[in-house]
Amino acid sequence: MRYALVTLAVSALTAVSAHSWAADAEAGKQLYQIYCTQCHGINGDGKGINIPDMSVLPRDHTDTSEMSARSDEELIKAIKHGGKAVNKSVLMPAWDKNLSDEQVDDLVAYLRHICCDK
Repeated sequence: MRYALVTLAVSALTAVSAHSWAADAEAGKQLYQIYCTQCHGINGDGKGINIPDMSVLPRDHTDTSEMSARSDEELIKAIKHGGKAVNKSVLMPAWDKNLSDEQVDDLVAYLRHICCDK
């Protein structure tokens, strides 16, 4: 019985780890270009075409120190539920009705790529 519980726990951890490993930064890049560049810019530097009309500047996703301070869970929450959910700008929309969990994971993988793989 004890062996079965340990095996089950290891299997569950492996499934969670495999899920996060399955995130695809290239797919995230395509989603970023569709949903994020208008505000965050083509390069993710926070200089999108919408900024002249915005009272709060969008986050610079290429800022390694700023983005490294954000957990994946916080990024997921911001993407799914908008900026207000993480005490950031209310101008950041919630995308949970538009994006699947897998797509959100792909976006987070891309964010990690553009902030940390320079």
